[in-house]
Amino acid sequence: MASHYERELRAVLIGSPDGVRAVTRSCNAAEKARAMQVIRRPFLVVRAAGSGVAGAGDLLAVRGDISFPIEVKTTKEKKVYLSGRTMEQYLDLQKEGERCGLMPLYAMRLKGVRGDSWRIFKVETTNLTGSVSVLSRRLPSLPLTRTGTPHLDWDEGLPLHKFLSLLCRDSDSYTQTAETLRSKANAWSEKAETLKMEEAQKAILKQQEPEEWVKKFRL
Repeated sequence: MASHYERELRAVLIGSPDGVRAVTRSCNAAEKARAMQVIRRPFLVVRAAGSGVAGAGDLLAVRGDISFPIEVKTTKEKKVYLSGRTMEQYLDLQKEGERCGLMPLYAMRLKGVRGDSWRIFKVETTNLTGSVSVLSRRLPSLPLTRTGTPHLDWDEGLPLHKFLSLLCRDSDSYTQTAETLRSKANAWSEKAETLKMEEAQKAILKQQEPEEWVKKFRL
């Protein structure tokens, strides 16, 4: 059964229109539009052979600018606690992420829910660089239990359509966003400089004004 959902996610990531439509059938128009962006910027996705190599996950998604291993989990419950073999999988993903500078992911599929049933989580690593590092800041990590153990909580994950939107924005969109941020930063800087000059002018005028007792003495 798990392999069925691996194929479902793979069909989306490789940019299959039918695959994307199947996953977003009960989503609203905006969610469908975000998910469809992957058709323009698809991935090569391969499944780990056999029972999987330690730290390789169930799927490996590769594109010219980014790649990541994905561990797929399907469940009827919103929370999945890691222990034994599943905790070993998590630690192996984290270890390989640190060793190779990758951002391992968990893709959690909740059964029996309408809309976007997939949620994405990152495995915390410390040596990401470039675009992966930027993307990592937008993804939620696996939440922790009261004892500090990572687990999966569907309600705290990033919906797949939003994840695809982050992954598949074109370079023009990134450039436009960067220009917007720069223009705002410049505007804030100019405003701060103007306020500083106004304060300095007020201070000078205040120093030039005679003290109150001097004004009375002149009168």
